[in-house]
Amino acid sequence: MLLSLTVKDFVIVDSIALDFSDGFTVLTGETGAGKSIMLDALGLLLGDRADGAQVREGAERAELTAEFAIERRPEIDAWLADNELSGDEGVLLLRRLIDRGGRSKSFVNGQAATLAQLKLLGEFLVDIHGQHAHQSLMKSETQRQLLDAYAGSATLARDANKAWQEWQAARQARQDAERMSRESEVERERLTWQIGELAELNLLPDEWATLSQSHTRLANAAELVQSARQAVDVLSENDDSCLTQLAHVQSRLSKLSNLDPRLADTLSLLDSVDAELREVVYSLRDYASDIDQDANQLVEMERRLDLLMSSARKYRVQPADLADKLADWQQQLAALEASVDVEALSVAEAACLARYRALAEALSGKRRQAASELSERISGEMGRLAMGGARFAIELSALAEPGAHGMESIEYLVAANAGTSLRPLAKVASGGELSRISLAMQVVISQVASVPTLIFDEVDVGIGGRVAEVIGHMLRDLGQRYQVLCITHLPQVASCGKHHWQVSKRERKGQVLSNIAPLDAEQRVLEIARMLGGVELTQTTREHAAEMLASNAATL
Repeated sequence: MLLSLTVKDFVIVDSIALDFSDGFTVLTGETGAGKSIMLDALGLLLGDRADGAQVREGAERAELTAEFAIERRPEIDAWLADNELSGDEGVLLLRRLIDRGGRSKSFVNGQAATLAQLKLLGEFLVDIHGQHAHQSLMKSETQRQLLDAYAGSATLARDANKAWQEWQAARQARQDAERMSRESEVERERLTWQIGELAELNLLPDEWATLSQSHTRLANAAELVQSARQAVDVLSENDDSCLTQLAHVQSRLSKLSNLDPRLADTLSLLDSVDAELREVVYSLRDYASDIDQDANQLVEMERRLDLLMSSARKYRVQPADLADKLADWQQQLAALEASVDVEALSVAEAACLARYRALAEALSGKRRQAASELSERISGEMGRLAMGGARFAIELSALAEPGAHGMESIEYLVAANAGTSLRPLAKVASGGELSRISLAMQVVISQVASVPTLIFDEVDVGIGGRVAEVIGHMLRDLGQRYQVLCITHLPQVASCGKHHWQVSKRERKGQVLSNIAPLDAEQRVLEIARMLGGVELTQTTREHAAEMLASNAATL
C-alpha cells in the first residue's frame, strides 16, 4: 500500500509530506484548494507525462517521492530483480524530478528508470478511478477493458491481441507472396528468356577485350609483317645495315684501344648493343613469320564482334559487361525462386491463426462467465443506489470475422426502470443514472482488484441525499479489504472515512499555496459542518456533523 507521498514545488504546493494509513481515507476542501494535486503527483510517479507548467511559479524544479509497502508481493520483487531495480526489502521508493523545461528524471529505489517501467509498476500498485469515468463508459473500448479487468483476463486479452497482430502480419505476408508470385511470373519468364539468349553466346572471360585485340592485329596483319621485315632489313640485311655499320665501328675502336686502354669500356658497351640488336632481329623475324593473315578468320572475328555489339545495344550495356549482366540476371532469377514460397507462408499463417483462436476462445470463455456474474452484481449495486427495478446486462455477440480484441463484440445494456427492456447504455441512461451505474461498476470491479490501493477522484459528482450515504458505506466497506483514498465534496461520504485529510489554501508573499493536513476529531466535525452548511457554521450544522460522524463510527 501507499505509505508516504512527498511533494515539493509542484503546481501550488511548496512542500508537503504525507503519511498514509490503511482503511478508507477521505480528502476534502474547498474548490480550487488543490485536492487533485495529490493525484496528479501520484500519477506522475506512476508514469504520466510531465509538463514544465507543473513546476511551482518561482521554483526551478518539482520533486515528487512516494513510498510503497510491498510485503507479500513476490511478483513485484521478481520484476524489480529482473530489471536490476531492487531496493530495501519490503519497500518500494519512487522519485521523479521535473524541471521548468518539461524534462524529467525518474528513479526506482534510487536507480534511474524509464516512464514505461514506472507505468508497469503502477499497474501493480494503484487503481485510480477518475471523476469522469462515467463519460468513457459509453465507449466500447472502456466496456471491454472493464469486463476483462473483472474477469482477470487483461493479460490474456493482450496476448490474444498480440497473436491477432501476428496472424494479420502472417496473412499479409502470404497475400503479398501470392501477389508477388503472380507479378513475378512475368518477370521470371523475362529473365529466363534473357538468360537463355545470353547463355547461347557462350561468353568467355574477358572475351570482348581479347577478341577486339586479336581483330585489330589480324585486320592490320599485312602492314605489321611488312613493317617487321623492313625493320630486319634496316638492322641486318642491307649492305649498310645497322649491324654492318656497328661492326665497322667496333673493329676501328678495337685497334685504337691498344693505343688508349680507356676505350675498353666503350667497346664493352658496343658489344652489348650488338648482342641486343641481334636479339631484336631474331624477334622481328619470328614475329613476321607468326602473324596470321587468314582472311576467313578475320571475317569470323568480325561476325563475332558484331554479334556481341548487337547484344550489348539490345540490353543497353557495354559489350565488355555482357558477362556481368548475365550473372546479375541469374542472381535475380535465383532470388525470385527462393523468396516466393507461398506454401511455407500459408503454413506459418495457419499456425498463427491456430494460436490466436486458442487464446481468443479462452478469452471468450472467461468473458462469458464474468459477464453473467458482473451483470448480476452491478444490478444489485444499482438497487442500493436508488435505482430499484433497474437491470444491467452485458451482451456478447459473435463477430463475423475474428477481431483484434477477441471473437465477440461487447455491449453494456441497461433497463433503467422495472418492466422496461434492456437497451444500449448510451441510449437509455441519463447523466445522473450513468454516474451511479459507473460508480456501481467501479465498486464491484474494485472488489476483485489485485492492487492494494484504490483511489476515487470525485466519482460522487452529481449524487446526493441517501444515495451519497450509500456510496460512503460502499467505499468504507472497500476500505476493509484495501487502502482506499477518496476525494469528495459530499459530507455523507466524508463522514464514513476512517481517516480525514483537509486540503486548504494559504497565501505567502503574495503567492497562493496549497496545504494538506490530517484532522483530529474536533476539526473533523467542523469540516463536515462546513460541507453541510457552507461558510456560516451554526450550532445545528455542528450537531448534525457530529451526529453523522458518530453514527458512522458506530457501524464500523
